[in-house]
Amino acid sequence: MTTSFLWLLALFMLLLTVVSRPLGVAMMPLVSGALPQRLKGFDGALLRLAGVRDQDMNWRQYAMAVLVFSLLGALALYALQRLQGVLPFNPQQLGAVAADSAFNTTISFVANTNWQGYAGETTMSYLTQMLGLALQNFLSAATGIAVAFALIRGFARRESQSLGNFWADLLRVSVYLLLPLATVLALVFVSQGVLQNLSGYVTYSALAGHEQTLAMGPVASQEAIKMLGTNGGGFFNANSAHPFENPTELSNLLQMLAIFLIPGALCHTFGQAVGDKRQGWAIYLAMSLLFVAAAYAIFYFEAQGNPLLSALGADGTMGNLEGKEMRFGIPGSSLFAAVTTAASCGAVNAMHDSFTALGGMVPMWLMQLGEVVFGGVGSGLYGMLVFAVLAVFIAGLMVGRTPEYLGKKIEAFDMKMVALVILVTPFLVLSGTALSVVLAPGLAGLANPGAHGFSEVLYAFSSAANNNGSAFAGLSANTPFYNALLGIAMWLGRFAVIVPVLALAGSLAAKKTLPQTAGSMPTHGGLFIGLLIGSVLLVGALTYLPSLALGPVVEHLAIWSGR
Repeated sequence: MTTSFLWLLALFMLLLTVVSRPLGVAMMPLVSGALPQRLKGFDGALLRLAGVRDQDMNWRQYAMAVLVFSLLGALALYALQRLQGVLPFNPQQLGAVAADSAFNTTISFVANTNWQGYAGETTMSYLTQMLGLALQNFLSAATGIAVAFALIRGFARRESQSLGNFWADLLRVSVYLLLPLATVLALVFVSQGVLQNLSGYVTYSALAGHEQTLAMGPVASQEAIKMLGTNGGGFFNANSAHPFENPTELSNLLQMLAIFLIPGALCHTFGQAVGDKRQGWAIYLAMSLLFVAAAYAIFYFEAQGNPLLSALGADGTMGNLEGKEMRFGIPGSSLFAAVTTAASCGAVNAMHDSFTALGGMVPMWLMQLGEVVFGGVGSGLYGMLVFAVLAVFIAGLMVGRTPEYLGKKIEAFDMKMVALVILVTPFLVLSGTALSVVLAPGLAGLANPGAHGFSEVLYAFSSAANNNGSAFAGLSANTPFYNALLGIAMWLGRFAVIVPVLALAGSLAAKKTLPQTAGSMPTHGGLFIGLLIGSVLLVGALTYLPSLALGPVVEHLAIWSGR
């Protein structure tokens, strides 16, 4: 089993490395604005049709455009859910979504989180799925990529107040990047057996004599963009464990590759934009090393199994198969869990709540690192670049030099923005968890007592604040209390990070680019990669270690001591 996992992991990383670099190079014109000549006429017509004037924005204007656009999208999605009962494309005659659930779902999809407290096949009409949820999958992903482009321009430009135009970035990313990729991937998914129709649900008589209903719907189109946009969620409640969403081993591999494709490619886009490909490779290698270690850790803990079940006569050599699809097994489920939580995706092909204590802790910790191990489309890169700035600042303190990154001097304002980005999500996660385990409405949602119940709450807020969307699923979170509190965590976890990232981008763009000297720290070699990884691990370890000790660590010690 170990050999099969290592081969699967090696194949995955090889394919990712091969396909992500050319895509990263192909995205470069979207950053620079130097579109190929054959597209310029079409691009101009597209911008005019959308009413977009491609005028440069400073960081405040860019941030305001992001916030206004997201707020308008939230209002439209909320209204669609509340009115779906009287709107078309609703063959099951599903009624309006409850107000608190609609609020939570709205924030979730606009914030690129896709946390779902509902069962999609019994809650959302086809119109809501297509015009509401799938559309936001495109727009929230494009928003994250646009912000990453703005930060890249901040590093690449000199003495400039401009970060580009958000509306032009949004439109170009959607039309030239996400739409073509999603169309091709959706057709491939259909070829593998993923559903794509507008039929009503099918009822038939099972072999045992009782009636069973099979949900139908436009699944492949939403599946493609939910993976490519690292949105997550699922058309069906079972998500990517459902055979209509993820029918084969090939579709499973393609879904994992789709999740990492754009985050990996953006590393190379960054290297191209700053004029040094080695900078992109350094970020890519740091992400890859963290990911490979985490993926193997999840597999190792799941392969150990549960000693309490072994004591009852279960075959411990099989590992922990609880909550996993047999067609994917422990290798395919462990790798998927690592991919979906390293990226801010949240799609799952296994029940994370059924993982071993430490096997479930690693995905939780990957989210708590800030979703920077590839991370979400755009958000992973700008999060890791924030840690890169932190790493050179720490190095500067160690040697007594003014820190620089890519020729940009890192000053007090920059570090304040870095601190805000890094501290926002831990504050949301830990404060939300604390409130939930001391207030009666929060405790009412716990199905499991003790350390595991605490882990379920901690996982929920780690997922929400870091815009992941996966869940342990043992927590009854579709209540007014959790819908409101998790909704607030998702909104602030997204936009209270984006604003300081754009402020940092504006500050960097306005600076001169200093020439490299003998005293400059190289930021493309092994030393910098090690320092970057150390900075990510140090922040994650120190911030969350006490809470992890109260949850999965205590549970692990209890299980392996026979209790």
